[in-house]
Amino acid sequence: MERNMSDVGGHGWLVAAVTMLTVSIVGCSANGRPLPASTMPAPTDTPAATMGDKTATSGEAQVDSIEILVLESFPVQIHVVARGNLPDGCTKIDEIVRRRSGNDFLITITTVRPADAICAQALVPFEEIVSLDVYGLKAGTYTVDVNGVTDVFALDIDNAPQGGALPRLPGDWEQG
Repeated sequence: MERNMSDVGGHGWLVAAVTMLTVSIVGCSANGRPLPASTMPAPTDTPAATMGDKTATSGEAQVDSIEILVLESFPVQIHVVARGNLPDGCTKIDEIVRRRSGNDFLITITTVRPADAICAQALVPFEEIVSLDVYGLKAGTYTVDVNGVTDVFALDIDNAPQGGALPRLPGDWEQG
């Protein structure tokens, strides 16, 4: 004679509930024993470490090429397009530091990466457009260096209106 759970005194649902409860309790223990309270992870309100913490590493971006764009205006405006690859998906552009020394524009693109991050080692292309502060420069040839990749541009005439210079706008350029 066959019997199913519903035939056990009409309490088949109770047997199923007790079985599920037992499995749940055993599943949340170590070798059938409950975990001690000290091994349970404590809730925390502390945010995860950010890139600004000391747990991040920094470096220079790998720049593969630069392109100098001369915008048709007067005074002339110059933009530099820097292209390259970051070593993985965790590495990000941190800052762009610009400096001019004589006829040389020196641009450094730095990166930041969480020190303990585990990331796929796949190159991530980037492109940064950097404007050069060329207002008021004399006619001549100028060199641009972005993380070791160089190119030149020339100004055929002084880059300021004749009859007086316009006031310089404050910028983030360091004069060397």
